[in-house]
Formats: sequence, structure tokens, C-alpha cells
Amino acid sequence: MVQAFSIPSDSMMNTLQRGDRVLVDKLTPWFGAEPERGEVVVFHDPGGWLETTQTPEPNAVQKFLSFIGLMPSAEEKDLIKRVIAVGGDTVECKQGGKVKVNGKELDETSYIHPGSTPCDDEPFGPIKVPEGRIWVMGDNRQNSLDSRYHQELPGNGTVSVDDVVGRAVVVAWPPGRWSTLPVPSTFDQPGLGAAASAAAAVAPGALGLAGAVPIVVLRRRRLAAAAAAGVPTAVVAGVGTSAGETEGRTAG
Repeated sequence: MVQAFSIPSDSMMNTLQRGDRVLVDKLTPWFGAEPERGEVVVFHDPGGWLETTQTPEPNAVQKFLSFIGLMPSAEEKDLIKRVIAVGGDTVECKQGGKVKVNGKELDETSYIHPGSTPCDDEPFGPIKVPEGRIWVMGDNRQNSLDSRYHQELPGNGTVSVDDVVGRAVVVAWPPGRWSTLPVPSTFDQPGLGAAASAAAAVAPGALGLAGAVPIVVLRRRRLAAAAAAGVPTAVVAGVGTSAGETEGRTAG
């Protein structure tokens, strides 16, 4: 349900520092929930992100902790980043500007590393995040090889939600660093998810329209055929769409 992970780099400073131990909630993904904007998540290497990183040989204690689930498997290569955008979102950042999600600027002062710029080292976008994938960035922007730097790989820098291990919820060690990892308020601003929600709402409407057009055409053809045969229009107008129902009503 919960697994401990060790922070091996400075890419998430000052939110997370090298050597911190975080507890990751694995329960939520098991029940089908997907990562949300602003969450700090641990995910498996999507492929090629850590190809030059050597995995150290674990000692006996680390192997035991991995076996009982208190540490990740020594064979797995995992990363930890912040979710900036989810499937359906459009994300971008121009040099000298702020990160925008669906046209809304993010105020990242509460979590971005002091002295960092939102993306001056690697501007990007606009990028439409595919459904079932997320766009992730480190809080220490000038020291984070995140989604921006892997756009040439399959997925164009995005990460499949299937690769997400879980959400980091608390810094558990060392004791002086204990803290929770809430979602920053900028991700709660009104309208941030409007574009993605609108896209989801358009799809059922479009399907309904596509289904309605053939029905209307069919009804008009029946009315024309009935008029040619001398059947009263009022009777045919109430006819249903199934063959059985049509025969029953016209016969009556």
C-alpha cells in the first residue's frame, strides 16, 4: 500500500533533497485513480530517461527492505517529478515566461527552487498531452532532465499513467525534514482544467449528433415513401426506429 523511496538527486530541490526518504501511496493507483496536476509522483523509467544511470549493487539490508516493500526493488529504475499536465491538457512555456496549462499561467513560487526559472534552459510547446499520459517537471528546473528533455523519445516526453508507481505524500526521513507534500494552490485556480473538461464533454455530444443524423434522414425517407403510398403522415410520424415497431404501428 505504501512504499519508501530514497531521493538520489537534486532535481526536486528544495521540495525534496538528496537523501530524503519519501512515503509513496500505491493504494490509489490500484483502485484506478490517475495522477493529478500538482502531485509529486514516482514512476518507472518510461524508456531511455535513465539509460546512462548505473544501478548500484544493493547490500543485504537494502535487499531485505526491498523484499518486504519498505524500499523499491534494486533492479528497477524509478524517477520522481511533479505532474504539471494530464491527458487532454495543453502545456507550454516560452523563454522568459511562465508555464501555462490550458492557457493559464502557473504561479510556481511556492515550490520551484529559488533562483530557478520556469523553463529558460529548455522552453517548449505548446504540447497536447495524450489521454492516459502526464507531463512531468522537476522543481529544480535547471537541474532536472524531465519531460522537456525527452521529446524525441516515444511518448514525446510524456509518461504513461501505467508507469506511475504512486503519489509521494510525505517526507518521512530524516526527522528534521518531516513534511507533507500537498498540491500547490496554483493548480486549483478556476478554469485550469476547463479545456480538458470541454474536450471530454464535446466527445459525447459529437457522438450524439452523429447518431441523430442517420435517424432523421431515415424518418424523412419513410415519410416520403408513406406519402407516395397514400399512408397518412400523422401515423408514420410516430413510427419507431425498429422494423417490428414500424410494422405494428402502420398496421394499426
